[in-house]
Amino acid sequence: MAMLYGLLWRLLLLLVHVNTALVSWLRVRLRSWKGRLWERAVALNHNPDATANPVTGNRDDGRRARWLSDGKALEKLPVHVGLLVAEEEPSYSDVANLVVWCMAVGISYVSVYDNHGIFRKNNSRLLEEILRQQNLLGVDGSKYSIEFLSNGSDKHNVVSCRPTVKVLSPEDGKQSIVQAAQQICRSVENKERSSKDISVSMLDVLLRESKNIPDPDLVLKFGPVNSTLGFLPWHIRLTEFISLPSHRDVSYDNMLDALQRYASCQQRLGQ
Repeated sequence: MAMLYGLLWRLLLLLVHVNTALVSWLRVRLRSWKGRLWERAVALNHNPDATANPVTGNRDDGRRARWLSDGKALEKLPVHVGLLVAEEEPSYSDVANLVVWCMAVGISYVSVYDNHGIFRKNNSRLLEEILRQQNLLGVDGSKYSIEFLSNGSDKHNVVSCRPTVKVLSPEDGKQSIVQAAQQICRSVENKERSSKDISVSMLDVLLRESKNIPDPDLVLKFGPVNSTLGFLPWHIRLTEFISLPSHRDVSYDNMLDALQRYASCQQRLGQ
């Protein structure tokens, strides 16, 4: 019996030693694990793109390369494209996609318009969608400009630089013509100009100064309505209009097809 107790005691001591060694080993491993976590956290802080998915990155790079290639392949690329939404309940995400695709192929100015002024009233929501979609370009959003035109020449700059996106409403069309005419009348009344000086070219200069953008080369009209709905009536004398059934669920290929149709058209300019 004494021998059995002795064996049990030795076994108990062995278990204590093993437990102590195991606890010590775990402590060392835990410290090492924490150290690696800390090093990784520091590395991520200095390089936040370290965890980027290489597959997703390659796919985005390929997509951006295709957009740039498509823009360069066009025989004629519009400088200013208008997006005229003639549908009820516009989709902000789909319009934002169109804006970003226009930017991606190299278009410098994009105007967004609806005849109810919905985009103007909810410009912050549209801006949010555009900035979200800009991530697809893989560039800093500060390289883009969002300007919301109001009556006259006032504008609200959200971000600086170019390309430029302008949100228009009916007030920027007929109302701007009325304001320019009133300005001419006041100048004549104040004897700053003579009535003989009044001409179409004078009105044209005033209207272009108020907008500070080139005339739209192309307007993509979305919806079943066969009308320009008051879209910049003074600036569309030479504008090409291409109609698409809807802006909802519109694809990049739909937009590219419209740009290719524009590039192949011949503008005779009244000849």
